[in-house]
Amino acid sequence: MKIAISTSGTTLEADLDKRFGRAEKFVIYDLEKDTFEVIDNTQNLNLPQGAGIQAGKTIAGSGAGAIITGHVGPKAYTTLNSADIDIYFAEGGTIKSLVEDFKNNKLTKAEGPDKEGHWS
Repeated sequence: MKIAISTSGTTLEADLDKRFGRAEKFVIYDLEKDTFEVIDNTQNLNLPQGAGIQAGKTIAGSGAGAIITGHVGPKAYTTLNSADIDIYFAEGGTIKSLVEDFKNNKLTKAEGPDKEGHWS
Protein backbone atom coordinates (compact mmCIF):
# COMPACT_ATOMS: atom_id res chain seq x y z
CA MET A 1 0.00 0.00 0.00
CA LYS A 2 1.08 3.55 -0.70
CA ILE A 3 0.28 6.50 1.55
CA ALA A 4 0.50 10.18 0.69
CA ILE A 5 1.59 12.90 3.10
CA SER A 6 1.21 16.64 2.48
CA THR A 7 4.49 18.53 2.87
CA SER A 8 6.67 21.30 1.52
CA GLY A 9 9.84 19.21 1.70
CA THR A 10 11.48 16.44 -0.27
CA THR A 11 12.91 14.16 2.43
CA LEU A 12 11.58 11.96 5.20
CA GLU A 13 12.75 14.61 7.68
CA ALA A 14 10.42 17.21 6.14
CA ASP A 15 7.47 18.40 8.20
CA LEU A 16 3.79 17.86 7.52
CA ASP A 17 2.06 20.68 5.67
CA LYS A 18 -1.35 20.97 7.34
CA ARG A 19 -2.90 22.24 4.12
CA PHE A 20 -4.08 19.58 1.72
CA GLY A 21 -5.11 21.29 -1.50
CA ARG A 22 -2.47 23.97 -1.27
CA ALA A 23 0.38 21.85 0.03
CA GLU A 24 3.49 22.43 -2.05
CA LYS A 25 4.27 18.72 -2.42
CA PHE A 26 3.15 15.24 -1.49
CA VAL A 27 5.42 12.42 -0.42
CA ILE A 28 4.09 9.11 -1.70
CA TYR A 29 5.45 6.41 0.60
CA ASP A 30 5.33 2.75 -0.47
CA LEU A 31 4.92 0.70 2.71
CA GLU A 32 5.78 -2.60 1.00
CA LYS A 33 8.97 -1.43 -0.70
CA ASP A 34 9.96 1.08 2.03
CA THR A 35 10.60 3.71 -0.67
CA PHE A 36 9.12 7.09 -1.49
CA GLU A 37 8.70 9.61 -4.27
CA VAL A 38 7.80 13.28 -4.20
CA ILE A 39 4.97 14.70 -6.29
CA ASP A 40 4.83 18.42 -6.97
CA ASN A 41 1.56 20.24 -6.22
CA THR A 42 2.63 23.83 -6.95
CA GLN A 43 0.14 24.10 -9.81
CA ASN A 44 -2.58 24.30 -7.13
CA LEU A 45 -0.98 26.88 -4.82
CA ASN A 46 -2.59 29.93 -6.40
CA LEU A 47 -5.85 28.53 -7.74
CA PRO A 48 -8.76 30.77 -6.71
CA GLN A 49 -10.86 27.63 -6.10
CA GLY A 50 -10.74 23.89 -6.70
CA ALA A 51 -7.28 23.26 -5.20
CA GLY A 52 -8.58 20.46 -2.98
CA ILE A 53 -10.33 18.74 -5.87
CA GLN A 54 -7.24 18.95 -8.07
CA ALA A 55 -4.97 17.74 -5.26
CA GLY A 56 -7.38 14.87 -4.65
CA LYS A 57 -7.11 13.86 -8.30
CA THR A 58 -3.32 14.01 -8.03
CA ILE A 59 -3.37 11.69 -5.01
CA ALA A 60 -5.78 9.32 -6.74
CA GLY A 61 -3.45 9.18 -9.73
CA SER A 62 -0.47 8.36 -7.50
CA GLY A 63 -1.94 5.04 -6.43
CA ALA A 64 -2.05 6.02 -2.76
CA GLY A 65 -4.73 4.37 -0.66
CA ALA A 66 -4.49 6.89 2.18
CA ILE A 67 -3.51 10.51 2.81
CA ILE A 68 -2.10 12.02 5.97
CA THR A 69 -2.66 15.77 6.20
CA GLY A 70 -3.69 18.49 8.61
CA HIS A 71 -7.03 19.55 7.21
CA VAL A 72 -9.43 18.71 4.38
CA GLY A 73 -12.36 20.73 3.11
CA PRO A 74 -15.66 19.29 1.88
CA LYS A 75 -14.86 19.14 -1.84
CA ALA A 76 -11.46 17.54 -1.26
CA TYR A 77 -13.05 15.08 1.15
CA THR A 78 -15.65 14.09 -1.45
CA THR A 79 -12.98 13.70 -4.16
CA LEU A 80 -10.76 11.52 -1.97
CA ASN A 81 -13.68 9.51 -0.60
CA SER A 82 -14.95 8.85 -4.14
CA ALA A 83 -11.51 7.48 -5.04
CA ASP A 84 -11.55 5.17 -1.96
CA ILE A 85 -8.65 7.03 -0.36
CA ASP A 86 -8.68 7.01 3.44
CA ILE A 87 -7.94 10.35 5.13
CA TYR A 88 -5.99 10.68 8.37
CA PHE A 89 -5.51 13.99 10.19
CA ALA A 90 -2.31 14.87 12.02
CA GLU A 91 -1.30 17.98 13.93
CA GLY A 92 2.32 17.82 12.82
CA GLY A 93 5.45 15.73 12.69
CA THR A 94 8.00 14.64 10.15
CA ILE A 95 7.15 12.42 7.22
CA LYS A 96 9.17 9.64 8.86
CA SER A 97 7.33 9.90 12.19
CA LEU A 98 3.94 10.04 10.47
CA VAL A 99 4.72 6.90 8.45
CA GLU A 100 5.58 5.14 11.72
CA ASP A 101 2.39 6.43 13.36
CA PHE A 102 0.41 5.09 10.40
CA LYS A 103 2.12 1.69 10.58
CA ASN A 104 1.40 1.51 14.33
CA ASN A 105 -2.27 2.54 13.97
CA LYS A 106 -1.74 5.75 15.96
CA LEU A 107 -3.65 7.97 13.52
CA THR A 108 -7.40 8.43 13.50
CA LYS A 109 -9.28 8.01 10.26
CA ALA A 110 -11.36 11.04 9.27
CA GLU A 111 -15.13 10.73 9.37
CA GLY A 112 -15.64 13.82 7.21
CA PRO A 113 -14.10 17.19 6.32
CA ASP A 114 -12.81 19.30 9.18
CA LYS A 115 -12.79 22.68 7.44
CA GLU A 116 -15.09 24.76 5.33
CA GLY A 117 -13.99 25.49 1.78
CA HIS A 118 -11.61 28.32 0.81
CA TRP A 119 -9.27 28.54 3.77
CA SER A 120 -5.49 28.76 3.83
